[in-house]
Amino acid sequence: MKKMRDGPSKNMVKQKALRVLKQKKMYESQLEGLRNQSFNMEQANFATQQLKDTKTTVDAMKIGVKEMKKEYKKVDIGKIEDVQDELSDMLEQANEVQEVLGRSYGLPEDVDEDDLEAELDALGDDLLDEDTSYLDETVGIPDPPTTIPGETERTRVSAFAQGQCY
Repeated sequence: MKKMRDGPSKNMVKQKALRVLKQKKMYESQLEGLRNQSFNMEQANFATQQLKDTKTTVDAMKIGVKEMKKEYKKVDIGKIEDVQDELSDMLEQANEVQEVLGRSYGLPEDVDEDDLEAELDALGDDLLDEDTSYLDETVGIPDPPTTIPGETERTRVSAFAQGQCY
């Protein structure tokens, strides 16, 4: 524009350029408005979807609570305590049985450890000179029984087949 000479044609070109710039500004303004509207619609859609998801979650939680209440009605705390007490009694009886089976026979119960230490010191090196290889051999213990006393192989197989394993 600066290279043009002043006159009516320059004014016409200038007027047209101003109109085009105004139109450009108007289009940019409209574009910005449309972008804002689109953003607002997306935000509304997002909020709606969040509300739907929240409702679904709350509904699932309600169903879960309902099911939990239904299942807890089937649970009797008294029965659970009874089972725990029975289990405790059975374990106590098992410990008593193990204690009885673990008794030693033929050994005095009032052996003083200090007396044994004194006797060992008195024997001293005499023990080391003797042949103690018999102490190295382990005594074989018998295998535990595999049947109940009075039971035959046939009744044991029959009980196993019926699911009554021992």
